Amino acid sequence: MSTQSGAVAIVDDDAAVCDSTRVLLEIYDLEVRTYQSGTDFLKESPDIACLIVDYQMPGLNGLEFVSELRKRGSNVPAIMITATSDQRIERRAAELGIKRVLKKPLSNRELLGAIREELE
Repeated sequence: MSTQSGAVAIVDDDAAVCDSTRVLLEIYDLEVRTYQSGTDFLKESPDIACLIVDYQMPGLNGLEFVSELRKRGSNVPAIMITATSDQRIERRAAELGIKRVLKKPLSNRELLGAIREELE
């Protein structure tokens, strides 16, 4: 399941989540970049194939971060992960072109399936 161009970016303020997700994806031969905030990602503005973003982060939340990416012209496929069951978050995510909002706790299979769909 390797990407043709660009990496999978993980944006999550929890370093342990970034590390464990990176290890999981690297097992499947994916190139991975991790960022602990949307601001860090926006500063670097990397070429990526898919974005995994946590909703609840200090500073920019996941929706605000993806909204800023869209304003900058990026239509990169995004997957949002949240512990919240809020229809407003899911509606706003859909408006931003986020097809998958995954609820915590999520299985590795669920995450890998969502990434696979976005990369095809």
